[in-house]
Amino acid sequence: MTAHSSSTPIDPVKLDRLAEVAVKVGLGLREGQDLLMTAPAVALPLVRKIAEHAYKAGAGLVTPILSDEAVTLARYRFGHDGGFDRAANWLYDGMAKAFSANTARLAIVGDNPMLLSGEDPVRVARASKANSMAYQPALEKIVNFDTNWNIVAYPSPSWAKQVFPDVAEDVAVAKLAAAIFAASRVDSDNAIAAWDKHNAVLRERTQWLNGQRFRELHYSAPGTDLTIGLADGHEWEGGASSAKNGITCNANIPTEEVFTTPHCRRVSGHVVSSKPLSYQGTLIDNIAVKFEEGRIVEARASRGEEVLSKVLDTDEGARRLGEVALVPHSSPISKSGLLFFNTLFDENAASHIALGQCYSKCFIDGANLTTQQIVARGGNQSLIHIDWMIGSDKTDIDGIRADSSRVPVFRQGEWA
Repeated sequence: MTAHSSSTPIDPVKLDRLAEVAVKVGLGLREGQDLLMTAPAVALPLVRKIAEHAYKAGAGLVTPILSDEAVTLARYRFGHDGGFDRAANWLYDGMAKAFSANTARLAIVGDNPMLLSGEDPVRVARASKANSMAYQPALEKIVNFDTNWNIVAYPSPSWAKQVFPDVAEDVAVAKLAAAIFAASRVDSDNAIAAWDKHNAVLRERTQWLNGQRFRELHYSAPGTDLTIGLADGHEWEGGASSAKNGITCNANIPTEEVFTTPHCRRVSGHVVSSKPLSYQGTLIDNIAVKFEEGRIVEARASRGEEVLSKVLDTDEGARRLGEVALVPHSSPISKSGLLFFNTLFDENAASHIALGQCYSKCFIDGANLTTQQIVARGGNQSLIHIDWMIGSDKTDIDGIRADSSRVPVFRQGEWA
């Protein structure tokens, strides 16, 4: 991309606003609290802005950890084969220690989603599994909401060209930036007030669902006839919520979902994906799976089936569900008509399910439950947590109560 001395395809005012929202709404950062931030090196403009707003909010110490696409590719092209079964355990152990000490976590996404598409898929799978195993101590602190955390996005050139391949790079960056800012609700002057209003709507949805105490959800759509049992003592979450350290945060920016924990042993039927899943350089399309007693027993895909199979073989929990989320077809991200190749955005375009690890927060009194208690109530355990979309404008969802009575929840992809 040509360097611009006086202009940039990324609106600096909205970028600054996104940084402020990330700190004040996403993290709810407290005075004196440390912040650990991970980001691609290309996202340094946003990293710097977040650091500014974090220190203005009274942050103790802001520590950024940067990755680089060229360095990542160098590993796959020149690294010794034995190195693909290893990961930086020391780094993730340090992260887990930091989160245990009340350090906030912020991740900026923006890497080329198809970066590894040309690399050996066996090596990609090996490296992914090693990384997942090493990251587990830190991931547990995140999925259990021990600390406040947040994910936001930066429009890198390589990502922008994947989403908008038919325009010049600077135009693609400008278009992706505009889409990110709109989805993240920072394209208006009072973004924080917009988030307060949005969180209130999501809170109304979760309160209604929690009041219903459904035993299971039944999905009907072309190619889909699926019953998802809900975990015993499940609780719906959405938008702003409190971490165990007492800080209210919005873990994902953007977010349009309300979600809870399914019972990993009470899922049956068949379901097809409504949008492609972008996973580590592979686009997995037209996923079709069959569940029996909570476990995927058949899985197909018209594209990327080999990668899907490797994902499902990660561990026992990879074939079971850890999350079920409801998103109306009319969500702003769905209306954009874009495939972002990034789960943070694409999952907010449609109702979805997630393979793998559950969130302990999605239980009544979840903060005080042991891992064994969560498993006993139907919570799933796994090294992975991968969301894929199953909702569309043809999806009907019924909530089924303990007495088998049915309540319409979604009709033709919208709240009933």
